[in-house]
Order: sequence, then C-alpha cells, then structure tokens
Amino acid sequence: MKKLLLGIALFVVGLIAPTVCIVKSIKFDQQCAGYLKQVADANTPEIALDRITVAIDYVDANNLTEGYTSILWRTEDENIGFWYQNLLACKDELTNCVDGTQLEKSNVLMKVRESLTDNGEKGTRLTIPGGISRYPNNLLWGILRALSYLLLIAGFILILISLDEL
Repeated sequence: MKKLLLGIALFVVGLIAPTVCIVKSIKFDQQCAGYLKQVADANTPEIALDRITVAIDYVDANNLTEGYTSILWRTEDENIGFWYQNLLACKDELTNCVDGTQLEKSNVLMKVRESLTDNGEKGTRLTIPGGISRYPNNLLWGILRALSYLLLIAGFILILISLDEL
C-alpha cells in the first residue's frame, strides 16, 4: 500500500512542471502571440497597429527584448533581440502608413505579414523564438521537465508494481 501511495505521489508531483510550462505557453499565446496573429491577419493598418501595440506592451512588460531562448547553443531563430526589433520596425511601418494611400497601406500590411510569419511544411505560422514563454529560465524549466518525466516514470512503475502485489 505504501508503494501505491508513493507511486501516486511521485506521479502527481511529476505533473507539476509540465503543467506549469503548458500554462506559461497558453498565457503567452493569449497575451502576445494571439495579437501578433491578428496583426498578420489585419485588413487595415489601424487594426494592425492596435494589435501590435498590445503585443509589444506585453513583450516590454515581461522583459522579452533581448537574449536567446536556446540552452546549449545560440541560433538566430531563437534571437529575442532580433524578433523584438522586428516587432518595433513593424509598428513603425504601420504608424507611418496610417495616412497613406490605399496602395501604400496594402503594401505595408503585406510587408508586416511577411515579417511576422513563415511558410513551412505545415502552412503559415508566426515567427516567434521557440521557448519564449519560459524565457529567461529555459535551462531551469528544461531541468525541471526532465526530472518531472523521471518522476512520472518512477511513479508509474511503482503503481504497476503495487497493483501486481494486490
């Protein structure tokens, strides 16, 4: 019976770090990435400017303005500084074209969309540094998630062993 309780406890504790990472990712999607998606989909510079301002305010408030999300080596697809500067440049483009002609507005909207998205095998997706929802503690969260998976496995094994003994 003790093995069963210990197995359940390990299993439950092992769920904590992955759950927190999922919640952090959802929070980032709701408060930043979702707005950037709307910027890319916007039909007018005014709508896009409103949405990108919300996203940039979130980025500024959470100090996501420089650094890399990578743990082992730096790659440019994880360069937060470049991504942030690109967001600011998109905002400037949108601000400057609000009073422009329809053609200028359309060109800027296309340019912003191309800056914020990539076309891949799975279609169009936002260009966002991977792991940004866990930044600046990506190493800590990586270690915690690895330990969590070990706890999940150990808990599952203990549960199976204790059920065999019943």
